[in-house]
Amino acid sequence: MAIYLCHEQPDLYDFAACVVQARPGALLLDRSALHPGGGGQVADRALASVGGETLQITGVQPEGDAHWHLLDRDVSLSPGDQIEVHVDRAHRSRVAQLHTATHILNALVFQRFAGALVTGAQISADGTARMDFDLPNVDNDHLRALEPDINDIIRQGLDVNAIYVSTQEAEREPGLIRSMSVAPPPTPDGRLRVIDIVGLDRQACGGTHLTNTGQCARIAVTKVENKGRQNRRVRIALVET
Repeated sequence: MAIYLCHEQPDLYDFAACVVQARPGALLLDRSALHPGGGGQVADRALASVGGETLQITGVQPEGDAHWHLLDRDVSLSPGDQIEVHVDRAHRSRVAQLHTATHILNALVFQRFAGALVTGAQISADGTARMDFDLPNVDNDHLRALEPDINDIIRQGLDVNAIYVSTQEAEREPGLIRSMSVAPPPTPDGRLRVIDIVGLDRQACGGTHLTNTGQCARIAVTKVENKGRQNRRVRIALVET
């Protein structure tokens, strides 16, 4: 798990960067505050200003340790060129709200349904998300009924902290890693990033989150469906007011 600049400085939305390498429709920068996505989360978006021209950064494509910033069109830039980058705050906020809300949903499912694990997740740019759980014997109405409890936790305004723990500590704490299929890789110095919703949940995660549940919009559980014999898919959406 990499430690991204957006982890260290979550309020850094505007920054200067230097082009390291350019290819058609993409730039490699010497620094970036964009989250590259992963683990079901979409990447950040941004605008880039260079030489009086404005470009859209539509996503980030990891290639090994490099993160290519995808552009909406080709542009002639060379190594050493300076650009100004402005992260799309509205997009970041939607994704952070949804990601925090999925952690609340995950916490309730884990607590109430015998430690059920996550089998898949997707956080989209349109204000919707879905989580799949290993819940072969649970009535879908019981999952739909979680909506008021999710929103109650949002209203409580619980602090959301990002901390780092050693892999040894993570192994000693049941439920810190919730996915059946994949575990977040450790940082280069052997730690895991953990999202701690104070008094509710601790879970390893490398995504973008709020700093308090009260910053999240109300959530609607829009659909619960069976996906095969084992899986229950819960779809949620932000309710704009």
